Amino acid sequence: MAADMLTPGLAKKVTIHLNEDTSAGHDFLYNEIFTYLREHGVAGATIIRPQSGFGSHHRVHSSEGNTADREHLPVRIEFIESPKAADALLPALCELITDGLIEVQETTILKTVAREEPR
Repeated sequence: MAADMLTPGLAKKVTIHLNEDTSAGHDFLYNEIFTYLREHGVAGATIIRPQSGFGSHHRVHSSEGNTADREHLPVRIEFIESPKAADALLPALCELITDGLIEVQETTILKTVAREEPR
């Protein structure tokens, strides 16, 4: 399914907070979610790997720490979609998330421009 470019106006920004090493059916959870978003026509998504973080257990995980600290590093997936498209994706995303947090914010797209890809 080809993704359509978003248009200026109301939208929803979805941020999914995960651990990098959380596994899922066939791959790591963040990869499965990223693939799901791409296959379901999301206009664009980004995987962000913070340098460090902590979750509900308040244990710091850092890419610069010892081996134990480098386990369970945080990873975020963010995407912006129309409210209708985001709402349609959220039930399946909630099913996919086995360990993490999903955050949704209302936002406004002011401008969107995409250059043509070179052939």
